[in-house]
Amino acid sequence: MGLKGFVEGGIASIVAGCSTHPLDLIKVRMQLQGEGPSAVQPLRPAMAFPASSAHNIHLPPPPPPPPRVGPISVGIRIIQQDGAAALFSGVSATVLRQTLYSTTRMGLYDILKKKWTDPTTNNMPLTRKIVAGLIAGGIGAAVGNPADVAMVRMQADGRLPAAQRRNYKSVVDAISQMTKNEGVTSLWRGSSLTVNRAMLVTASQLASYDQVKEMILEKGLMKDGLGTHVTASFTAGFVAAVASNPVDVIKTRVMNMKVEAGKAPPYSGALDCAMKTIKAEGPMALYKGFIPTISRQGPFTVVLFVTLEQVRKLLKDSETS
Repeated sequence: MGLKGFVEGGIASIVAGCSTHPLDLIKVRMQLQGEGPSAVQPLRPAMAFPASSAHNIHLPPPPPPPPRVGPISVGIRIIQQDGAAALFSGVSATVLRQTLYSTTRMGLYDILKKKWTDPTTNNMPLTRKIVAGLIAGGIGAAVGNPADVAMVRMQADGRLPAAQRRNYKSVVDAISQMTKNEGVTSLWRGSSLTVNRAMLVTASQLASYDQVKEMILEKGLMKDGLGTHVTASFTAGFVAAVASNPVDVIKTRVMNMKVEAGKAPPYSGALDCAMKTIKAEGPMALYKGFIPTISRQGPFTVVLFVTLEQVRKLLKDSETS
């Protein structure tokens, strides 16, 4: 029975991940808007002479930040520059990520749910659902981090000038190049952020879905069918997006940073990245890409749970026949 939960969760996650991949790619591109030299205001030297001095030193004004564009504009730009197929850049990494990360978290959550469910009421308290989600999400993220790093880099590659692109051919090529050029530890770059985000997403997503579904059925608002599954899953997607977006922005930037030999990395860690982002772009920068995040998280969660319920029904029917 334990293995069945992994299979069901894995199938549903891969279907949901592939079908919403273009939205995820747009979200990553939007989260990286404003990053770079233009996002950090140059500091005036402490001993600089005033402009009215004899030398009349004139410092050039800092360049204005690039205009922020919405998800539709980002999508159109990607298609115009690289073609429609570019919307699926890094989809091989998505498949591997869902196979490792989501299969693990869904399977572990299912095991904990069965162990912690009250046999008399057939329900599990919300606090236990949240704890089960935190545990399952953390373990799943640690397993799937290499694929997550590869996916972020492959999705972000198209925003760079042609000379600076990494040009990974596939997720296998991305992982092998990272290992060769940056060491094995690069595969777990940003892993603390990935684990934190996964714990937040899994706890909010799975716990919210189960809780809302139970509430709908208990109050008799709808029957256990497609309407209930869609309502509960969209609510879960919104909760997960609100909870995870700030961590997701920092995770994306840390994973995507280019570390060159002999030079200090752009960010020394997650906290440094958060502080630099807020200082240069304001606190709301942590919610960059929220529209595509909810636009992706909503459909992803709906497809995930609707597919999961159908796969469960299919496997249950095959067992009884």
